[in-house]
Amino acid sequence: MADEIAKAQSAQAGGDTIFGKIIRKEIPAKIFYEDEQCLAFHDVAPQSPTHFLVIPKKPIAQLSKAEEADAALLGHLMIVAKKCAEEMGLSKGYRLIVNEGPDGGQTVYHLHIHILGGRQLGWPPG
Repeated sequence: MADEIAKAQSAQAGGDTIFGKIIRKEIPAKIFYEDEQCLAFHDVAPQSPTHFLVIPKKPIAQLSKAEEADAALLGHLMIVAKKCAEEMGLSKGYRLIVNEGPDGGQTVYHLHIHILGGRQLGWPPG
């Protein structure tokens, strides 16, 4: 946990990210969904039995940087997350997480939704 906090506190917004490289297929990822607006892939360091990400192809650094014109895209990400969760068999439930800024634990400055499930998730989460 200390490593993740340190990563979040030192992460920088702007520039290319690992997610941009995944979108362009420059680095491998276990992508299982893709359309013209977004893609979904398995997290490389899963925090639950099922843990995947949904990311927009448009590079939005943070949720706080999204604009009114991004509303349809943000809604699409949620619908894709729901559909992918159904396909993954998460019928008993799941959690969607968007990390925002250093105190929110954001380590990659490309908006992304974490979807976690496959076990009972605790509360509070952090």
